[in-house]
This record gives sequence, C-alpha cells and structure tokens, in this order.
Amino acid sequence: MVNDVPGLRLLKVGDGWDVVRTSAEMGLLALAYLRGTGISVGPVLYDRPNGRLYYAVPTDAPASWEDLPVRHLSTNSWLVAPGLELLDDWFGGWCELPDDDTLTDVDALHAALQHPYVAAAKDEAHADAYL
Repeated sequence: MVNDVPGLRLLKVGDGWDVVRTSAEMGLLALAYLRGTGISVGPVLYDRPNGRLYYAVPTDAPASWEDLPVRHLSTNSWLVAPGLELLDDWFGGWCELPDDDTLTDVDALHAALQHPYVAAAKDEAHADAYL
C-alpha cells in the first residue's frame, strides 16, 4: 500500500540500523537535550498523527530500554517514512535528516530520555492521562 502513496518509503529496520520509538513529547525534549550537548544525532522521524518519534540507532546497540517507556524495533520491523521531499504539517517529517551514516548513540539517547526535565514531562503526561 505504501507504493500507492507518493513520497512515502517502506524501510527495513534491523539491516544496518535499528529504531527506538518514543512518544513525541519525550522524544522532542530528548532531541533538544542531545542537540544542546552537541552530541551527533542520526536520523529522527516525527510521526505527527501517532504522536511518536523514531531514532535511528546502531543494530549492535547493547542498551536496555526496559526502564523507559520506549520500544526498540529491530529485525522483522518496517518503518513507513517520507522521502526528503515530503514534509508537511499533517504527517510530520524528519527532525534530523538521513543525509549521512550517522546514527544516534544509544547511551546518549538513553541518558537524554532519563534527563530530569524529560522524565518530568513523562510523569506529567502519565498524571494527565488519569484526570
């Protein structure tokens, strides 16, 4: 079905890179933190309709994500992504472009997602969900 949508690509995850999926709220705060520290960030895709961010990370990444509300996607996973020419307010798009071989360091991403202001946003979102 993706072939019928101009500008979208179906990308095989686990073949040279994996993906860490976060909520958009946490992911955008973590991205701001990573940019502020000067750490190299690989491709980051914003899925506006589903409120998620996808970080491209190395496939051999040893980090454990069990202590965070994220999902690690690897072999047998697929990602629907826009081409670089498709960026819009409805779909979202690339926060960091896939323009070289840079991938986000998993330890740096893990630390960013545990940063106090990112964790506070996560806790606040959980509290709001129960109101």
